[in-house]
Amino acid sequence: MDTMRPKSAFNNNNNKQSKLARTFHKVINLRSATSKIASNNGICLLTSQAKVKEDREHFEKHRHLDKKEEEFKARNRAVMEALLAKLFAGITSIKAAYAELQMAQNPYNNEAIQMADQSVVNELKAISELKRSFLKKELDLSPQVTLMLAEIQEQQGLMKTYEITIKKLESEAEHKGTDIYSLQKKLEDCVAFNKSLENKLNASGSLSLSMFENLRLSVLSPTHFVQFQQHTLRSVRSFVRLMIREMESANWDLDTAIKFIEPDSVFAKQSHSCFAFESFVSKTMLEGFNNPNFGLPSESLPLNNKTQLHFFEKFKKLISVNSKNFLAQNPSSSFCKFTRAKYLQLVHAKMECSLFGNLNQRKLLSTGGVPDSSFFAAFAEMSMRVWLLHCLAFSFGQQVSIFQVKKGSRFSEVYMESVTPNDVDTEPSVSFTVVPGFKIGKTVIQSQVYLSPVTAPASR
Repeated sequence: MDTMRPKSAFNNNNNKQSKLARTFHKVINLRSATSKIASNNGICLLTSQAKVKEDREHFEKHRHLDKKEEEFKARNRAVMEALLAKLFAGITSIKAAYAELQMAQNPYNNEAIQMADQSVVNELKAISELKRSFLKKELDLSPQVTLMLAEIQEQQGLMKTYEITIKKLESEAEHKGTDIYSLQKKLEDCVAFNKSLENKLNASGSLSLSMFENLRLSVLSPTHFVQFQQHTLRSVRSFVRLMIREMESANWDLDTAIKFIEPDSVFAKQSHSCFAFESFVSKTMLEGFNNPNFGLPSESLPLNNKTQLHFFEKFKKLISVNSKNFLAQNPSSSFCKFTRAKYLQLVHAKMECSLFGNLNQRKLLSTGGVPDSSFFAAFAEMSMRVWLLHCLAFSFGQQVSIFQVKKGSRFSEVYMESVTPNDVDTEPSVSFTVVPGFKIGKTVIQSQVYLSPVTAPASR
C-alpha cells in the first residue's frame, strides 16, 4: 500500500522543478545570446582579440608589400634617370668628337682625324650597347655612381667643345688679321698709286698752266677761257672727292645730304651721286661771278678804261703762285678775303665740327691764319683757280654773266653739255645743273648738266 504524501509536499517538489527548469532555460538563452554577439563582432573578449591580431597581420603584410613596391618604383626611376644622363653624356661626347673631327680638317691633321673618328665610333658603340641592354632589360646600373660619371663625362665633353670653339675662333681671328694686313697693304699701294697719278696730273696741269704765263692780252680769246675752265673744274672735282671721303669717314648719311642738295633727284648709277656735291660746290664758289668785285663789297676797282688790264695783270701775277703760301704771305689781299668768305660759306660750322671734331680751321681763318691741313690745301687750290677764272673772264673787257638750267628743261647742245654719256635717241631732260654756264659778251660757254634717267615710254 502506497504511502500517501501530503499535498503540501507535492506542491513543494513541483515548485523546485519549475525553478530548475527556468534556471536551465536562462542559461540556454544566455549562451545563445553570447554566440550571437560574438558572430556580430560584439565585445566578447576572446573572439575580439583574435580578430584584431588577424587584421594587424594583414595590414602589416600589405604595408610591407606597398613599401617594397615603392622601393622598386623609386629604383626604376633612378635607373631611368641614370640611363638618360648616360645617354645625353654620350651624345655630348659625340658632339665634342665631331667638332674635333671638323677642326682637324683645316689644316689637315691625319692623326687628329683618326683619333676623333675613333672617339665617335666608341661613343656610338657605347650608346648601342646601352640600347641593347635596355631593350633586353639587362641594365645593371648603380644610379648614383652612373649619374656622377655621366655628369663628369658631360662636363668633359662640354669643356672639349669649348676648347675646340676657342681654337677655331682664334684661328679665324688670325686669318682675319692676315686678311686685314693684306688689305691694308693693298690700300696703301692704291693710295700711293693714286698720289703718284695725282702728282703726275698736277705736274701736267702745271705744265699746261705754263702756257698762260706767256699769254698776251692782245691774243686773248674765248678758247683760253674754256681751257682754263677745264683746269678749274679739275681742281673743283678733286676737292669734291676729298670732301666726300671726309664725309664717309665721319659716317655721314650721303643719301640724306644729296636729297638736301638736289631734292627728288634720281641717278642712273650710284657713282653719279657725286655730281650733286659737285653742283653744290660749283654753285657756291661761282656765286657773284658776274660782279667785278666777285661779291667783295669793300674791293676797290680801277676806272673802266683800266679794268680790263687790271684783271689781266692779276691773272698773270697769280697764275704760277702757290695758293697756301700766297695766303700766308698776303693775309689782307683780295684773294685772301675771297678764300676766307667762300670757305665760311661752303663749309658750315656744323659740317666742319662733324668732319674734324672741332672748329680750329674756322677760327684760324677768322684771325687771318692759314690752316695746315690737306682739306684746306685742296680748298685753297680750288679757290685760286676760281679766282683766276674770274680774273680771266673780266680780262675780255665785256659783260660777264653765268646761267643755270632749270630742272625739267629739254636738253640743248647749244647751251648745255652732259656730264655723262648720252646715247639715247629720245629727247632727255635736265635733272639739275652741275656747273653753271658762262656768257662773255656774245660768247656762250656751255653749262654742264646731269640728265634725268630715261624711262620707258608709257603705252598708249
